[in-house]
Amino acid sequence: MQYRRAKIEGGTYFFTLVTHGRANLFSHPENIELLRRALKEVMGRHPFRMDAAVVLPDHLHCIWTLPENDMDFSKRWRLIKSYFSRRCGNQCRPPTTPSRLQKKEQAVWQRRFWEHLMRDEQDFLRHVEYIHYNPVKHGLAKAPRDWKYSSFHRYVRRGVYDLDWGAHEPMEFDAAVGRE
Repeated sequence: MQYRRAKIEGGTYFFTLVTHGRANLFSHPENIELLRRALKEVMGRHPFRMDAAVVLPDHLHCIWTLPENDMDFSKRWRLIKSYFSRRCGNQCRPPTTPSRLQKKEQAVWQRRFWEHLMRDEQDFLRHVEYIHYNPVKHGLAKAPRDWKYSSFHRYVRRGVYDLDWGAHEPMEFDAAVGRE
């Protein structure tokens, strides 16, 4: 069976991107800053709205909404990954596999990414919560408020969440929400 991506003009999508071999590239603050620059550069040329995001040591999750007459998220991710890979220092240079050597690829990111088209407002809200709780799920923080590489703090400032959201009880998510 051949995989086909669901592409809808102006759609809202959840994404998961993973580093090659689950390398902890985003344990280095300079790499998080480089990722921010890559996103800003691509957003400047190919606009989209970043609705929610979290960056963990070896992967990231985010939700984007594309412009009304645009559905090309693959191009944006290709440009972001390329920008990051070309500028990343030695910590981004894990051993390259033979198949990647033949294609002259750098082993910085897994080749593909996971995307999910948001079906409705409930689907969107479940994925936003998944994103913000993800550092707790992975044992990187005791509460979402403790992880600084997240849009959680923006949601608190807007009054969507209380600062203690997700801090006191473990949260469970349906298997259909999120993907790593």
